[in-house]
Amino acid sequence: MVKLATARESRMYGPRLARNRLEYINAGLYVFGSIVLLSGFAAEFSSEPRSGLVLLLTALTAICLVNVHDLIAHLAGIDYRLNILEFDTQFAAVEFAVPVVQIFGTVLFFLGILFLFLQAERGYGYDKVEWHALNMMIAGSALWLLGSIHNSCQIYERADGHVQILQESVHIPFLMGSLLFLVGAIINRREQTGYIHHGMDLLGVTWIWIGMFGSLLFFIGGLANVVKVFKMQQGDGLRLEKLRGGAQELLLHLREGHVPFIAEESSRRRERPVAIEEGKLTVVPPTPYRDVLVGQT
Repeated sequence: MVKLATARESRMYGPRLARNRLEYINAGLYVFGSIVLLSGFAAEFSSEPRSGLVLLLTALTAICLVNVHDLIAHLAGIDYRLNILEFDTQFAAVEFAVPVVQIFGTVLFFLGILFLFLQAERGYGYDKVEWHALNMMIAGSALWLLGSIHNSCQIYERADGHVQILQESVHIPFLMGSLLFLVGAIINRREQTGYIHHGMDLLGVTWIWIGMFGSLLFFIGGLANVVKVFKMQQGDGLRLEKLRGGAQELLLHLREGHVPFIAEESSRRRERPVAIEEGKLTVVPPTPYRDVLVGQT
């Protein structure tokens, strides 16, 4: 469960007012998903634990929608041209890969909970499906952790100190929460080894408690993300300078019909100044920078 904080200037995927409104809705949906996730784990201690699974499925759906929005927003920054990702390693490894990994992780976690819910509703007798559900929960949590680690690897040209604090206040809770979910899923899988349990009995008390603490960290990260989005939208000087020489800069040159700076500079170096002397063409070597400085003195 990762909310990206990009260092790029994303292309407007709609009017500015509508884009800002979508960012606020996205941040609010994140907080809503974390609250429902926490409520789902707490409901496992009630007399109707199946209602907790329904809440967990609802929360995972909201989380998936948030990550889909992040993916669309970042791809809009490069006009959905995936072929230029090869020129920008960070964009491919962070701003594209992270939401994709998070979406797959959320889907796996969703399917694991769904299989257990169906087993509890329709009866038992499919032991292999139940064990696959526990393995899916481990795989989904592992992908969440991988996405959280990737999201912490962003590089900025320059960033305001206040903005960096806001960034870390979002990254760290999600990283620790994803780690708790992975640890809880692994412990729950090991606790069920050697026992004949079905349906709701496959979800141990340890997994529920660890899930509650992980959801609480997600909620804290979600609140920090709301503050960060609010500060960034206010335009009070808190900025992240975009990275230069990446996919978005290449796209800008392509839109304007210009040759990218790197290609232009390399072609410039290949060309040598030519002087005409006594009817002959002679190549004039480039003047060293040191000679230019000495000549100016």
